[in-house]
Amino acid sequence: MTTQSESAAIRGAHTVTMSDVAQQAGVSSATVSRVLNGNYPVAQSTRDAVKRAIDDLGYTANAHARALASSSTHSVGIIVNDLVDPFFSYIVRGVEQEAATTGRLCIVAASQGDVDREIELIDRMISQRTDAVIVVGGGYDDASARRRMAERARTLAGIGSALVLCGRPSVGENVPTKIVGYDNEGGAFAVTEHLISQGHRRIVYLGGPVGLSTSVARLAGYRRAMQSHGFEVTPELVRQGAFGRRFGHAAMSELLDARLDVTAVFAANDLVAAGALDAMTAQGVRVPEDISLVGYDDIPQSSELTPKLTTVHVPLEDMGRESVRLALSRTDDAFGRHADGEIIVGTRLIVRESVAAPAAVPWGHR
Repeated sequence: MTTQSESAAIRGAHTVTMSDVAQQAGVSSATVSRVLNGNYPVAQSTRDAVKRAIDDLGYTANAHARALASSSTHSVGIIVNDLVDPFFSYIVRGVEQEAATTGRLCIVAASQGDVDREIELIDRMISQRTDAVIVVGGGYDDASARRRMAERARTLAGIGSALVLCGRPSVGENVPTKIVGYDNEGGAFAVTEHLISQGHRRIVYLGGPVGLSTSVARLAGYRRAMQSHGFEVTPELVRQGAFGRRFGHAAMSELLDARLDVTAVFAANDLVAAGALDAMTAQGVRVPEDISLVGYDDIPQSSELTPKLTTVHVPLEDMGRESVRLALSRTDDAFGRHADGEIIVGTRLIVRESVAAPAAVPWGHR
């Protein structure tokens, strides 16, 4: 196999070929072709070696892209974390609806939060010659992941396609991506301000994986609102974990068992809020009479809870539709490069029944 310094020399010396990738990975050119096209079984260890060589040499962003540039399957690909999570499924619906209006097929895949799987899915969509690849959901501050994503963006631009980051920050300057975002921090600030306006001072922030860009923004909005009123955010007020109902239930149960002195809970999304509500109901805690509760995203289930949930509305289907529209807007210059495009959609506070003024005696003191 080729060493790292030799890899750099290959990149600098000439256009990288399939033979270079094969030499780097210690396999035949035919095996490299099979991995790229996905049309023949290849052992996972061999597949991993080929993909590492592709990344090291930048092959995907060069020769393979030019080989694909002459054709398209008239389709749009979308990659989400989880197909059953309403946040993602409603964005998918928007993508599918807009793709259908242009006569395009929508190809949907799930990464389950695995960065390597996400990159592999993008590569497969490149090999399928999709007109756009839309990657949905927050990302982590990972330099290697950003580099690999940037390489795929250049590949797609080189074949006349586009990479759209939907609800995810840019992967770097001068990278040919399209971005559809929303004001995550602003929405979190607004819903926390709403709780403060009702008289709450001890507000728990519940949920969202540590380091995920979506979580970082929502936590920042919460902190900014609290600090703007001079309220301290002590460590016990911030409980982070998965964006799911199970985490919401477990974390809220722990808070109640500890009889923490809080009067309101800001759940980082509506699923976390639903889990927290389950836990409070199980222990006889009334919402909002004992503890107020708010969520984020405004998925349809939020208005079906009892009480109906105050939350932040994110126009999920609109984000899906805008992702397709932006991807298919042809802004290529004469050299085949795509100009950057960005759309930021608005969020808004939805006031329902789950918030009231704090009780005269906090639940934790009873």
